Amino acid sequence: MYKTEVYILGQKYTIRGEKPPEHIQRLAAFVDEKLRKVYEQNSTMPPLRAAILACLYIADELYELKKEYEDTKQQLKKLEEKTNEILMLLD
Repeated sequence: MYKTEVYILGQKYTIRGEKPPEHIQRLAAFVDEKLRKVYEQNSTMPPLRAAILACLYIADELYELKKEYEDTKQQLKKLEEKTNEILMLLD
């Protein structure tokens, strides 16, 4: 079990978990960046509201990437099927 200290919006958090500290640091930097972007748009926003908005931005990115992944998987499956058809014709 690892113990990693990270800073998000200048506040220190101690994260305990199975992931290596480098991974947790990258995640914290990503979250910090998203929160800072929210605050750039409205610096008077309450922290909880900013966090929820940042979570929505992150969820949107994740959703879009998952959709892109599934589309790519389907395209690869079709390509594999066509490749197998061509190979069968060559036999």
